[in-house]
Amino acid sequence: MESWLDPVYDAAGMGAADRWAIEQAGIPSLDLMEAAGRGLARATAELVSNGAGPVGVGPVTVVCGKGNNGGDGLVAARHLAESGFNVEVILFGERDELSPDSRANFDRLPEGIARVLEGQLSVSSLGGVVIDAMLGTGFEGEPRDPVATAIVAINESGLPVVACDVPSGVNASTGEASETVVRADRTVTFHQRKLGHLIAPGKHLCGPVEVIPIGIPEGAPPAEAGGAIRAGVLDLLPRRGADSNKFTSGRVSIVGGSRGLTGAVCLAAEAAIRAGAGYATAAVPGALEDIFEAKLTEVMTRGIGQSDHLGEGQAGEILEHIEGAAAVVLGSGIGRESTTATAIAAVASGCDSPLVLDADALSTFGTDLSALAGRKAPTLLTPHAGEAARLLGRESAGVSAHRLASARELARTAKAVVVLKGDDTIVTDGERVAVNTLPAPALATAGTGDVLAGIVGGFLARGLGGFEAAAAAVFAHAAAGEIATLQVGNRDGVIASDVIRAIPRAMIPPAG
Repeated sequence: MESWLDPVYDAAGMGAADRWAIEQAGIPSLDLMEAAGRGLARATAELVSNGAGPVGVGPVTVVCGKGNNGGDGLVAARHLAESGFNVEVILFGERDELSPDSRANFDRLPEGIARVLEGQLSVSSLGGVVIDAMLGTGFEGEPRDPVATAIVAINESGLPVVACDVPSGVNASTGEASETVVRADRTVTFHQRKLGHLIAPGKHLCGPVEVIPIGIPEGAPPAEAGGAIRAGVLDLLPRRGADSNKFTSGRVSIVGGSRGLTGAVCLAAEAAIRAGAGYATAAVPGALEDIFEAKLTEVMTRGIGQSDHLGEGQAGEILEHIEGAAAVVLGSGIGRESTTATAIAAVASGCDSPLVLDADALSTFGTDLSALAGRKAPTLLTPHAGEAARLLGRESAGVSAHRLASARELARTAKAVVVLKGDDTIVTDGERVAVNTLPAPALATAGTGDVLAGIVGGFLARGLGGFEAAAAAVFAHAAAGEIATLQVGNRDGVIASDVIRAIPRAMIPPAG
């Protein structure tokens, strides 16, 4: 795992860590469950008492499945009851149907606080704060009754919900969510975070996630499913020295532009040089070059042809212009003329430099990505869900529901690094996975995708590998959005050029 990633588990990895702790390190499984339930109880008590600590109030309803997730809930119920809370435990099975550790903790409950559910759970059966301890990290698919009905009742109750490990119905390994899924106000997870806590839609169903140590010692199988991007990724960026010049810092070439979309090229080019590229050039439609000359002070332009869009027959001239570039960004504002698509395909195939494909360039290839897969130099794709869907030949909603799987499939098919944009932007080369966890609402405005493409190009030009450049760019982009928010004073008023101005500050690595 890269040092600049905060590692997270999937279900299989967490299971391996649990087994190692029990079988190799000799930690009794009941001790692990006790620590988990105790932490869950403490977090719930804080929510009940609004942070004032346990004060013997309530009620708390603990809804428990038959497995070890339910066992964690039983431990939490015991601790809450012993602290003076009014606790009711609702079980989906008789004692003999519970997992062995859950049975042991059922037997430790104070008398009279638990009942086995008969029929279906109703809203009227719930009170106070609800602990969701029904389905754990190993769950996949769709919940079945009586759990499905219970999930509906919990959501309809409007009561605060604390999820044990992961909200029931969320896949801890992928962030995918069932049609019937708990909407939690807080999630308490154990040992380390899981991918499902970071990736939408699961991310948005968890509420704040708290990690509880449960006594798994050092030496356990590490979390290798992926990681959250840390600020340390910025340490990968080379710093200019006394002997640096514009050539050693790398040249980025932007290829794009069309009538009505000239701003996209400008944003990408300016972002590239703010990201530290030595210089930037722009290959743009000849009929619009005067516009770019007026807009771009630090960027050299080259007009291609006499039209207001790039077209067929111009690929050779574009390839000549970008020859020797340390990185190329293709697609900014390029439009969807049929002749433009022909030129894009030829440039992508003929380009020998690391290539960032963005915006309408992503629509050129349809679902036939063989030309991209055959490239020798690194290829980076920066789609949002709709663009990824067109490349994969499916609906946008399908990509949004299966973000990690879609990003990995696209990366493997195109043999590229994919940056699947969103609040949880995912970077993957098909195997490694890095996820942005910085707030990104400020970036929900036109042009910020062009800014990201430019930053990626700038970091490639400075010598970073494809996966590293993409992850560093995603982090710097989100950080710049937050810095711009502070500078502007209102997140809703941030525009793409504000983000560009914030890039230099966003690239400052953490102290030490």
